[in-house]
Amino acid sequence: MSSDLTPCLAPVDPGHPDARALIAQSEALASRLYPAESNHFEPPEGLRGPDGSFWGCWLGDTLVGCGGVKHLAPPDGPSYGEIKRLFVLESLRGRGIAKLLMARLEGEVLARGVHLVRLETGIYQPEAIALYQRLGYVAREPFGEYAVDPLSVFFERVLRLCAP
Repeated sequence: MSSDLTPCLAPVDPGHPDARALIAQSEALASRLYPAESNHFEPPEGLRGPDGSFWGCWLGDTLVGCGGVKHLAPPDGPSYGEIKRLFVLESLRGRGIAKLLMARLEGEVLARGVHLVRLETGIYQPEAIALYQRLGYVAREPFGEYAVDPLSVFFERVLRLCAP
């Protein structure tokens, strides 16, 4: 793969064979790092519209990263978007692809008039934790259907629109 290719973000169905391949790699990594009870794999169909969005990052004709957002409106709290399935091929990490995907997913949340984004990740993924912290995410307690888990870290970020 040529290093001069420009990343291209586009919506992708999470059931697309290339997306399923990335999702499988993500699940394999998480399964090596954590016991089954600490993995919270969102089914691909949960990231389809109308309550979900799934985006891919392409370099040429190769899908190299993906991520989704699940849109939630709980009756007992504020609406929020939950980032799910963020994954970049290991050989291309550190090149800003995850940051591009996060910006696109946050844009999906804002487009719905929602300003709160949450996510869960594992303690054995320091690069992911560092990315979220650099992007302004702050640690919080478990949310939604999550329970306290010593192997999980929970984050949220309040999104603000830039002034014109």
